[in-house]
Amino acid sequence: MMAGMAAVAAPAAEPIAPDYAQGRYWSVVNSLPQDVAPETALRGVDVFWIHPTTTRSTTDYNHDPLDPAVLKWTEESAVQRQASAFAACCRIFAPRYRAATTKALMDPARREAAFALAFSDIERAFDWYLAHENKGRPFIIAGHSQGGAHSASLLEKRIKGTALQEKLVAVYIIGINLMDGDLAPRFAGVPLCSEPAQTACFVQWNSVLAGSDVAPTLKAYSTAFSAQNGGRAGGSPLCVNPVTFDRRRPASSAEQAMGTVVGDPGFGTMGPLRPGAVAAECRDGLLLVQPAADLGLKPLPGGSMHFHDVGLFWADISANASLRARSWLKAHKRR
Repeated sequence: MMAGMAAVAAPAAEPIAPDYAQGRYWSVVNSLPQDVAPETALRGVDVFWIHPTTTRSTTDYNHDPLDPAVLKWTEESAVQRQASAFAACCRIFAPRYRAATTKALMDPARREAAFALAFSDIERAFDWYLAHENKGRPFIIAGHSQGGAHSASLLEKRIKGTALQEKLVAVYIIGINLMDGDLAPRFAGVPLCSEPAQTACFVQWNSVLAGSDVAPTLKAYSTAFSAQNGGRAGGSPLCVNPVTFDRRRPASSAEQAMGTVVGDPGFGTMGPLRPGAVAAECRDGLLLVQPAADLGLKPLPGGSMHFHDVGLFWADISANASLRARSWLKAHKRR
């Protein structure tokens, strides 16, 4: 989800399925912070980015991706302030899709169907990208929140164990609950990334304000995994620090953070990034963060910093995507 997401009140029929041969069903990243320059040498790598929930609807279970209010929030908040983190290294393909709304997220009886409809769009968009744009290029899959869930599903259902895995640079599954129990059999053969330059792996984190009571969150994660996996225990949540991207270095100081997006998610062009503004540590499977007070970032109940999972580490994610892309290209050039 994204803070302040578009409110859609008028009821509507099920939105029309996007036709991904039409450019209007793809987002374009057209802005970067002034101090970030694209690495044109890495344009041989693509990013397939999946945006989070961007509609707070009281009537609909899936949104119309071309609804003006939905589109404005999706583009100016989610795409321009999140997907843009990957634009310095790579071409970005970001589908506009019939995402599940907050109404669906809060309705257990309809949630699964709403997510299935949304994922059907993601699959068709991915297929169109593969057929018309990929042309054998290496790629990154990335998404946040609902987009993170769909990224995980793409990895599990469409990439793992197929020829596409040979072209996989990495998957950034951000802001959803993944557990030790997901490593196998769900993602067997695609490991959690252990080092910052590693490829053909995935990363995961959930941000929580340091000092918060995380016991309810950990219990909810455990309960949800067990319910979805026939009572099987899931172990601990998975966490990779998005500053170090090194599992041997779970903690990072504020001075190490390369650049944070200032302010809560909203409309308009991003301002200058703030370096050295957030300390972070993977502890008990959660990413405990200590952002500078003057960043103006508001936590959700329980101390969740979900809305800032990407923005807190915008420049670190950007640099890491470039590093992994260079690593993949170097390794495959030798072959």
